[in-house]
Amino acid sequence: MTYTQPQIKPQDVKVKILLTGGHQCTVTLKSDTPLLHSLIKTLVDRTQQTLGFSPLFQIPIDDGRSTLFFPGEHLVGLVTEPPIYLQQLQPQQPATPVEIPAEIPAPAPPVNDDLISRYAQIDNFLTPAEKNKLIKYVLAKESEFVSTSTSTNAEDYRRSMVLHSFPEFSELMVNRIKAILPDVLQKLNIPSFPLGEIEAQLTMHNDNNFYKLHNDSGSPDTASRFFTYVYYFYREPKAFSGGELQIYDSKIENNFYVADKTFRTVEPRNNSIVFFLSRYMHEVLRVSCPSKAFADSRFTINGWVRKAN
Repeated sequence: MTYTQPQIKPQDVKVKILLTGGHQCTVTLKSDTPLLHSLIKTLVDRTQQTLGFSPLFQIPIDDGRSTLFFPGEHLVGLVTEPPIYLQQLQPQQPATPVEIPAEIPAPAPPVNDDLISRYAQIDNFLTPAEKNKLIKYVLAKESEFVSTSTSTNAEDYRRSMVLHSFPEFSELMVNRIKAILPDVLQKLNIPSFPLGEIEAQLTMHNDNNFYKLHNDSGSPDTASRFFTYVYYFYREPKAFSGGELQIYDSKIENNFYVADKTFRTVEPRNNSIVFFLSRYMHEVLRVSCPSKAFADSRFTINGWVRKAN
């Protein structure tokens, strides 16, 4: 199938961009803009499996106040209004790889990629049997959970409960994380690093629980934390709402990374694990659990991957 540029008068096209993981974004583009044609040709060439690389798209959104970045390999589909039609032909010669323009016009200036928060979320991290066994284990340990605290002992900053010792599962988690870490580094385009200690704790968030804006490597004893990970698990059907992880982009002030105004929101999908850099400012949004029952809580095994000295 070959993409043929439609011969129509340039007009505004409403484009819904469908990405892996159920993410989507709607933008308005001119029908003759190279960006729209690159999006469509990426989809077409993927069906022919001729792409030898994954183009990076940079699309201005929110009237140019923000930019959506994603690699072409994450593009699932496009919904256009008015419709754009493709002419299906039998290719007589190998398709020419997509040529990505040297520059994609955008009203916003180039953004330092180090300041854009990136994360990897992996589904089905444990087997169903392992996850169910973990839930039964946690429910039996309810009396051993204690209130969480922060290193600064700030009041009304964090509300949750934690189980510090759970050797029956902490070793399993550490081994799985070691095994999957090379794939995570590849997904995030981060070079390998000398692996140090991997820490783990088991946390419960119930009704009106939260954790305000913070990072995980801002003190001398946490400075070697490189990755933060969060594994989500809970009973089905889900009996709580909220509790999303909000990861903020960064800006540099006085040689320190601080939170910018833009952020990524991560849904706490059951049996999924999320990895992100520990220096990112992030927060856990407030949880609503109407029953207030311990068994209906949002549970996580979360921790940190340290870089060896």
